[in-house]
Amino acid sequence: MTKSQEIAYDLRERISSGDLKGGEALPSESKMMTEYGYSRETIRAGVRLLIEEGLVVTGQGQGKYVREDYPPVVWNWTTLESRSRHANAVDGKTAGDQWASAVAEGGKAPRQDITVSIVEPPLHVRECLNLPEDGLAVARKRIRYVDSRPYALADSYFPQELVTGTPLMEPRDVSAPGGILASIGLVQAKYTDEIAVRMPTRQEAELLALPAATPVAEHTRTGYDADGRPLRCMVTILPGDRHKILYEVSTD
Repeated sequence: MTKSQEIAYDLRERISSGDLKGGEALPSESKMMTEYGYSRETIRAGVRLLIEEGLVVTGQGQGKYVREDYPPVVWNWTTLESRSRHANAVDGKTAGDQWASAVAEGGKAPRQDITVSIVEPPLHVRECLNLPEDGLAVARKRIRYVDSRPYALADSYFPQELVTGTPLMEPRDVSAPGGILASIGLVQAKYTDEIAVRMPTRQEAELLALPAATPVAEHTRTGYDADGRPLRCMVTILPGDRHKILYEVSTD
């Protein structure tokens, strides 16, 4: 074990035991130099190992802090978008959004920043929606917050010709019993889900304030009508340090 690995091991044990708690500053470099008897560069090398692992983050200035734990949000993707839940989700507190309803039911405060635009969708979204090469989509992009902390990105794409002139063009929370799509005669009869785990892009890391070494799950859900026509593709970016995904699968 090198000297820097020894420092990283000791600090890691102190974090694991709770001696150093989430959000707490690490001892100063000078103090650790005295404690370990090593040079400043060796101390920095040991701390860098923990930054690369995601256990330590850099704060304002030169401060280094133990990474804070986010309370995990559990998503039951099997039932989250059921029409029966949509019918019961409309209330003054959550404006009918099922994600907001689920967060509020857990005693937390949900918030979403929403933008709407007409775009050339990403290639994988274009393929999910069976759009032609020059086809456009309406994109509803949301940054989702829980107790004022950014928790997820959720971008929903719709074929432009299906939703132009509907409430889905409004840059705010919109709702209707059974869901907005169903209210305009576009009923999603089934979904397909894809989940990929990867490191975030720079933009995703900035929007979600992600510490180093935080992987994300990219969850893509495509909704189809009874004839198999794709109506919507939603791409959700879920940081791995603050989410748990639950599925219920029948054995029938």
